[in-house]
Amino acid sequence: MPTTPTSEAIAGVDLAALSDWMEREGLPDGAITDPAPIGGGTQNIMVRFSRGDTEFVLRRGPLHLRPGSNSAISREMRLLAALADTAVPHARFIAGSTDEEILGAVFYLMEPVDGFNAATHLPAAYAAAPAGRRVMGFALVDALAALAAVDHTDVGLDDFGRPDGFLERQVPRWLGEFDRYADTPGYPGPEFGDVGKLASWLDDNRPGASRPGILHGDYHIANVMYAMERPEVAAIVDWEMATIGDPLLDVGMLSAIWPEYDGESDLYESALGATGDLPSRASMLERYAAQSDRDLSAIDWYTVLACFKIGIILEGTYARSCAGAAGRDVGERLRRYANGLFDRAHRIVG
Repeated sequence: MPTTPTSEAIAGVDLAALSDWMEREGLPDGAITDPAPIGGGTQNIMVRFSRGDTEFVLRRGPLHLRPGSNSAISREMRLLAALADTAVPHARFIAGSTDEEILGAVFYLMEPVDGFNAATHLPAAYAAAPAGRRVMGFALVDALAALAAVDHTDVGLDDFGRPDGFLERQVPRWLGEFDRYADTPGYPGPEFGDVGKLASWLDDNRPGASRPGILHGDYHIANVMYAMERPEVAAIVDWEMATIGDPLLDVGMLSAIWPEYDGESDLYESALGATGDLPSRASMLERYAAQSDRDLSAIDWYTVLACFKIGIILEGTYARSCAGAAGRDVGERLRRYANGLFDRAHRIVG
């Protein structure tokens, strides 16, 4: 049986156990070599490695699992498998297991993506020119439109979420999440404005439900990989918040972090956004409208909901950092983003 070098330890991944499982699954023979953690996220563990002549990326929940970690990874597996024959750019799913006894958590393997994360750096030649960076912005819209065009029932995801009442559930759900932060040790409370005012505005101005579809749930520059040789999205990544709901909320999320004026950075302070060469918010929405038959007349509402939802989620990481359950530097950075999102929401609401 192939052996795995025991000197190459990766936190959260028993390489010998992984190798044994791959043998049982009939995956390429050989020892696991060159294992290396992949950074980028703040929670889940990802490791790139080789076995035989094939490269893999393993993904599992964080070292200290949260209550929903295994469920989220299981859902990611199912979603990636369902996207296999679609036009949506994604990392190809290879195999996975819900047996927590193997690695201590649910995990899966996928193909590596030949690309880069433009949130942190811009290595591709086309990214050196303003025109190339502008096309990279539009590429975000193109990938999102491809996702929204997928019929979730056709790819076997009809029970992947609860689209009925999706919009109605959003405000109570995220208000409940926010209220729980008050009991976090050391958390001083939020710095952003009146959460209740935004919640009331969202309830009073909620649009009618649109046609349901696959919702990524956290769509922005850091959650895509750009291709190295062309200004296109090579893969949408980090699907842990995906569900079946209103795809316009993904558009709202992109709108929520996008520069309001030419020359500004996005609210997440990405390397791509810092160049000041992104297309305008209006141009992005026009691009989406040209590729979709979905009605964007209520996009401000979806933008405010996105600010509300993601701002509360990011503030949660700050709250956990106050209790020592997350890095304080990360917590402070994400709180700054949360404040920016709520500021934008309050400007839209007036």
